[in-house]
Amino acid sequence: MNDTITPQRAAARHAALRFLTAGSVDDGKSTLIGRLLYDSRALLTDQVEALRRHSRGSGALDLSLLTDGLEAEREQGITIDVAYRYFATPRRKFIIADAPGHEQYTRNMVTAAAGSHAAVVLVDVTKLDLSRRPVTLLPQTRRHALLAHRLGVPHLVFAVNKIDAVPDAGAAYAAVRQALEAFARRAGLEPAGIVPVSALRGDNVTAPLDADWYDGPPLLALLESLPVLQPDGDAPWRLPVQWVARGGDGTGHQPRICWGRLATGTVRPGDAVAVFPSGETARVAQVLHHAGQPLAAGDAGQSVGLVLDRAIDVSRGDWLAAPGALEGRRRFAATLAWLDPEPALVGRRYWLRHGHRWVQGRLVAIEHRLDIDTLEPVEAQHLGVNDLGRVVVETAEPLPLTAFSGSTEGGALIVVDPATHRTSGALLVD
Repeated sequence: MNDTITPQRAAARHAALRFLTAGSVDDGKSTLIGRLLYDSRALLTDQVEALRRHSRGSGALDLSLLTDGLEAEREQGITIDVAYRYFATPRRKFIIADAPGHEQYTRNMVTAAAGSHAAVVLVDVTKLDLSRRPVTLLPQTRRHALLAHRLGVPHLVFAVNKIDAVPDAGAAYAAVRQALEAFARRAGLEPAGIVPVSALRGDNVTAPLDADWYDGPPLLALLESLPVLQPDGDAPWRLPVQWVARGGDGTGHQPRICWGRLATGTVRPGDAVAVFPSGETARVAQVLHHAGQPLAAGDAGQSVGLVLDRAIDVSRGDWLAAPGALEGRRRFAATLAWLDPEPALVGRRYWLRHGHRWVQGRLVAIEHRLDIDTLEPVEAQHLGVNDLGRVVVETAEPLPLTAFSGSTEGGALIVVDPATHRTSGALLVD
């Protein structure tokens, strides 16, 4: 086995980790994030003082207030919107998304999952019937784990929370772990870890748990060790154009600059360019850094500007790529995560956003719906709110689609209802 630490592997090990917390209502997601911030000393003095004033002598800080920022959240004691927080340890930086647990706000959890490197799904051990074997997991726990997996989140961590609130913590953890492992096998996912924690007391969050029934790492150490998957630098280069601007070199010459984030590959001056959908060709005259300085090359995941060697029509929503790297399709199969109270119906037309382009699309067929209890596909005539299903879609214009597993840029689409303008669903290309 080759253990050489390449620059790419080193970057994956130390890059900032974006992760979300998910789970059922009152599982302790906001409290866990507050504990991570508090124990890692990421809070300002006035924030700590505000928490102490709110506790009013109870002795226990309500750490959930650090993320539940909306007035309605504080009044109801639930998370409604996605809250983002930032902290760092000596080993790496973190960006946390606190996703709502209530089924009504599952669409916000999907938003948080977009672009996340990891998901921490909390399991409240006090809500489970530990007298029965096997232990039955809550539906929202299964739903959030499946959504994170289907939305391409690379690492899934289960945090068994409130382990201090059950009489026999070791036996409870073992039973819940067994249920989670059985669920993961049936769902076809591989957890990065199953960690017992107490977000309220801080047990096994940042410091190791002093217990003979668990010898694994604390949650923070596990998160510090997760690699961040880098965009595919070996594939042919592809760039979705976000906007086209005029540049200036001080001589009065104003070349057009095509800006965007490189989805895959490496682009250099002199490389051939094919424009999608027009099919026109050119060559790259310059690759520019976002601050405007010339670059020798642009790498996957980097935001760059491309100046072409001749004036051709390029607009927002077009793609620039190596010749032969893009192929348009108008009909495709995909996993659909449906988020709208109005059901998804065969034959209905929707607006679809792919990259930076909007096109009209039609739902041609619903092949099946995924039953989150049995994890089996079942026949369905429509998809209701929070359902997952496999569908066939047809678009009015060809799109340069790729499999979602290989490219979130080319393999994901947003579905918008043309009548209500609500974001109705997310399509993940098979």
